Amino acid sequence: MDRIYELVKGKRKDYRAYNFTQDQGDALKSFFDLAQELSEIEDLYRLCVVIPKVFLNLDAKLYLAGRSEQKCSNMVLYAKTEESDEYRTAPMPEYIRPTDQPYRFKDSLILTIRGKRFQADLSPSTDNILGFLEVYPNTGLNEADELFLGKYANRIGYNLHNRYLLNKNVEHLKFIQSLVADIEHNIIVPNMIFKLFLRRLKGKIAKNTEIEKLLVAYAIDKQCDTVCVERLLEELIEVNRGLTDEFQSIERHYKSTTLFLETLLRKSHFDKGHLTLRTKSCNMRRDVIIPQLERFLERFDEMAIEVDGSGCGQEGDEIISVVDIGLIAQVFANLFSNALKYASVVTTPDKVNVKFMKYGRDIIKDYFGAGKDGVKFSVLSSGPHIKPEERDKIFEEGFRGSNVEQRPGTGHGLTFIKNAVEIHGGVFGYEPVDLGNNFYFVLPV
Repeated sequence: MDRIYELVKGKRKDYRAYNFTQDQGDALKSFFDLAQELSEIEDLYRLCVVIPKVFLNLDAKLYLAGRSEQKCSNMVLYAKTEESDEYRTAPMPEYIRPTDQPYRFKDSLILTIRGKRFQADLSPSTDNILGFLEVYPNTGLNEADELFLGKYANRIGYNLHNRYLLNKNVEHLKFIQSLVADIEHNIIVPNMIFKLFLRRLKGKIAKNTEIEKLLVAYAIDKQCDTVCVERLLEELIEVNRGLTDEFQSIERHYKSTTLFLETLLRKSHFDKGHLTLRTKSCNMRRDVIIPQLERFLERFDEMAIEVDGSGCGQEGDEIISVVDIGLIAQVFANLFSNALKYASVVTTPDKVNVKFMKYGRDIIKDYFGAGKDGVKFSVLSSGPHIKPEERDKIFEEGFRGSNVEQRPGTGHGLTFIKNAVEIHGGVFGYEPVDLGNNFYFVLPV
């Protein structure tokens, strides 16, 4: 308490020394009140330039670097007294530079806006600089006015810092909510298949136990002839083959679950408040697509869904991509899972009923601009087309089309895919095709 008393007394002494005019004092109080009341940060930007105009009859411009990691030299115009269509495009003039004190240039007074000393990582540049305030004309300004405007720039900095901190916390909370949905959709729900694996494993172990008892009886009492022993041996071989298959299924699922968990629970995601990439070169077919497809092949077969991967190339026909393997593997897992749920029987022009899932890839020349090719990965499943009025909504969080009927789902899978693809610099989309629906994504080559 003693320290706080001294701080308050010191601040009272400072303000008496400042000797601000009535308008200057009212300007600070108005800015403080409205900065707390305005919910939209764009309105806070506008407030920063309107206060000098109303109370001091000074026009103003506000230059900021935003929340991307830009340098001071790359700051742009965020607000100015006059209406303008230059926002976020007009670069900051070269005569504006960081200084400890306000300085004059021609008709303008330039003030550096800094954030708080702590949590400097919120600043988009060195020296904790958030931006610059330019006021004009400066012809009638004296030293007392410069002092006031310097204090005003400080208040802008503190309020922007607090607002950035608040927005960052909100972004973190939204990210955590999204991440929980990712974990539920990509790990918890798919892991229910372990129940099937374990039930089948239990059945095969029980069968082996029966064979063991019969062999023990034969060894002790010779109650089984040679034909009986051969039959038991055949059953034992068959059961062991099944055990091997179950082991391989569990191992594949374990590897994918481990990969997905390590990817989704990456520390850098929580530090940044959004998904971050850990990229490496890989053979997309061998390292990503086939391992995920193998997890679904048995269920595709059970659902009588024909799988066609002829469009994805063969061994040796490789596409090498630089991707975050864990995230892109989940993209394919979601696409294969959706195909498994929604593929349905369609009739070909030759009157043949078919039910299928096809996956493939194509190189698209200049997709991302001249000389910037893209590789398009597709997962196509048979069935009626998604309704035109729903096609723009299917990527929204929680949206489920009218064709889902009673099929289980959360409406999160396509949202996750879209986010994962876009942070790779790619594009995710949907297109109706002959006999079905194609979901695709395009990545830079």
